[in-house]
Amino acid sequence: MSVEPYREITFDKDGDGPPGQASELAALARRGVGDLVVFAHGWNSSPSGATRLCSDFFAPFPGLLAPGVEAGYAGVIWPSMMFSDEPVPDYRALVTVLPEKEPVVGRLMELLDAAPASETAFDEFGALLRELTDVRVESVALGEPVPDFLVADPVAVCALFTGAVEGVEGRPPETFGASLGKYWKGAREALRQATYYVMKKRAGQVGEHGLGALLGEVARTAPGLRVHLVGHSMGARLVAYALRGLPAGARPVASVTLLQGAFSHYAFAARLPHDPGRSGALRDLQHRVRGPVVACHSRHDTALGVMYPLAARLANDSASLTGAGAGVLGTDDPRWGAIGHDGVQAVPGTVARTLAEVLREGVPGSGCVSVDAAEAVRSHSDICRPELARVVVSASRTGR
Repeated sequence: MSVEPYREITFDKDGDGPPGQASELAALARRGVGDLVVFAHGWNSSPSGATRLCSDFFAPFPGLLAPGVEAGYAGVIWPSMMFSDEPVPDYRALVTVLPEKEPVVGRLMELLDAAPASETAFDEFGALLRELTDVRVESVALGEPVPDFLVADPVAVCALFTGAVEGVEGRPPETFGASLGKYWKGAREALRQATYYVMKKRAGQVGEHGLGALLGEVARTAPGLRVHLVGHSMGARLVAYALRGLPAGARPVASVTLLQGAFSHYAFAARLPHDPGRSGALRDLQHRVRGPVVACHSRHDTALGVMYPLAARLANDSASLTGAGAGVLGTDDPRWGAIGHDGVQAVPGTVARTLAEVLREGVPGSGCVSVDAAEAVRSHSDICRPELARVVVSASRTGR
């Protein structure tokens, strides 16, 4: 580990962890630590890979802190691994976090490898995705929150994802009506998005019921410790949902920095622009933070700029799954935007800054702040940057 003192916080898929973790963090305060930086990794991380990421991410921090600042560090390790390699996913790695689904994963692999050009095969593929994610077709009739793409026509879904993938690759997007065999490329993305749905639920659960509760206990036993939450991708969702899990009256969190956050840019909104009668899932929770809530975003993040809004659209808008030839992408619809692609939206008073401005002038002391980090962040996982460490330190008010 590149920094000391460092502690590792571990949770299972339900947000449960071994006893004594809150006591270990509170003990740091008794040793003189006044500021604790807590980093949560995103999905696609094995436990050992997550620890390495924490070490790489924290490495610049000691050189950025002001004299006299006593900081501690913690990594949140949660079961997020789905694919062992992002550019060419090893889908068999699914069994590392879903061991009970091994037969389902095995059959999915057989279909993806064979790529049969038949509607029957796609129907089986769709049924296997539902089994993988524990989604039932009848859930829709009961009004349960189920992603529409998991219960829609799998050929239409895979055609849409094929067009999106080819658009990201710089190829002319395939239109609906191509050879069915071509749509297995989109089927691979549909599988990735199905696992994203699983991770989305898991990150919220771990954040709210795991990290939130733990921080509440830390606040009770070490009330002077200032906690600075940092999360990447789905880990950003995790730390944001920890705010929802804080006990009433507990305010241990002094700052939050979201790096390429994989959740809605309307999450903190009191009213959704397209539906004023509804609010974001984390409505007004920025007020549980004593300092700023900073969302770093980048237009170079195609995972959040193309695939996230497409998946969000297909999860929530059944009309998008009919007539797949028209408007194949539609990713410029603001309803489906990610906070890691264009920052906090629909929250009055949100301050927008470029990365250069923040590095020169610092982060505002409170409220929501959107930081365009495109000059440094060139892809979704491009976060081990000293510039981003400086953003976190500025938000925490611990810098030189």
